[in-house]
Amino acid sequence: MVDSPPPLPARRHIIANAIALAPTGLALVVLVWTDALPLWHAAVAFGAVAFATAIFVRRYVLSVGRFARFVEALARGDDPEVPRFVLSPAAEELAGGVAALTRLWRRQRDSINALSASAQAIVDGLPDPLLGIDRSRRIVRFNRAARTLLGPIETGRDLAATLRQPVLLDSVDAVLGGQPAEEPAEIVVVGPPERIFAAHITGLPRPTEDGSSVLVVLHDMTALRRAERMRADFVANASHELRTPLASLVGFVETLRGPARDDAEARERFLAIMAEQTGRMRRLVEDLLSLSRIEQREHEPPTGRVEVGPLLRGLVEMLEMKARPRDVTLSLDVAAELPAVTGDRDELAMAFQNLIDNAVKYTRPGTAVNVVVDRADDSVRLVVHDQGEGIAAEHLPRLTERFYRVDTARSRQMGGTGLGLAIVKHVLNRHRGRLQVESVLGEGSTFTVVLPAGDFSTGPENFAAPKRHDISTTKAVV
Repeated sequence: MVDSPPPLPARRHIIANAIALAPTGLALVVLVWTDALPLWHAAVAFGAVAFATAIFVRRYVLSVGRFARFVEALARGDDPEVPRFVLSPAAEELAGGVAALTRLWRRQRDSINALSASAQAIVDGLPDPLLGIDRSRRIVRFNRAARTLLGPIETGRDLAATLRQPVLLDSVDAVLGGQPAEEPAEIVVVGPPERIFAAHITGLPRPTEDGSSVLVVLHDMTALRRAERMRADFVANASHELRTPLASLVGFVETLRGPARDDAEARERFLAIMAEQTGRMRRLVEDLLSLSRIEQREHEPPTGRVEVGPLLRGLVEMLEMKARPRDVTLSLDVAAELPAVTGDRDELAMAFQNLIDNAVKYTRPGTAVNVVVDRADDSVRLVVHDQGEGIAAEHLPRLTERFYRVDTARSRQMGGTGLGLAIVKHVLNRHRGRLQVESVLGEGSTFTVVLPAGDFSTGPENFAAPKRHDISTTKAVV
């Protein structure tokens, strides 16, 4: 309810009464001037009219003041009742119309605010960083992904103060100048880690409410570029690994068909080398096929149940024959009452065999390789420790890359294909396990596998894509 208005200034009453009495006073003056009305009659009439006019004018002026206060209350955002104007129905109708218009405007404003909030929520929900740029190349809008990537962003600052990328700035200037958007500009955002983005620049038909004339969307291309490099490296490495023994075989075949055709001693020596090279190619092809099969099934959850203890006892017995010529001792310590793990027995056997086989290859002759299996919380932990030369810290993050070798010559001499730890990585990815590597130069290395014991969730959200961090490496102690 609108309160009674405060007393209005006397000047306003006097002016209102003067305006209202002016016609009456002028008419009485004319009547007295023409002797149509005596003066004292005219004075009495004017006094009576002035009295009545003062009463009505005061009420009218107060009504106008009440209407003014009503409009002021609406302007403040209040919701007052429409005041009643006894002497001014038109003013009452006008107040009702103003109130209805105000309610309509408020509904539209709330709708616009809700729409703006929804639009910002949608923009913030975009996975790609987005920036709104005005005609002066200043940032006027950004989303949550942009803030996460670039840190605190101040609106109103030039784009160059946030992204110092000449290619991007030139493209934005071109679009602001009316030129059509070209191919996405590729930029590199320094890390760590370093990330590669494709900048999609779009000019808007007209500036938005916040002044945005150009939208810049940054799409992360880091994983794609890394995959392209890995694929190129893989093809190059696989070709090289196959080309070397194949060239040897071709050379020995030509020699045996030519100069050494009748040389029995050379034939035996060459055939032995050819058998070794053929075995190398066979191992490489088998590892490539195994890796391909594991990658194809990496998103499928394993369903079998595997007892890790008996599996490792069989592997250790088999590898003891390989360790004996190097005077290497294999020891196995299996904790009692180990729980079974959910997994594929053949794949886990392949992963465990690669780890133990590597330890046997690279430990020093006359030393021991210790294999320990125990329980850690809700997981089964396998620890393989050798007493080799150790691995420098800079090599640890790349150990599970295909064909990556710390010592290429020694690895080939030992018969390695460079795919063993890559196979381990993908097997553990499928089993949602972890691989940790610790190494001390001159003392040896420890490879630790942690597998979840019992059942684990096999829902699509857990197997949609293997994650790179499922396998981690720790720094070497140098």
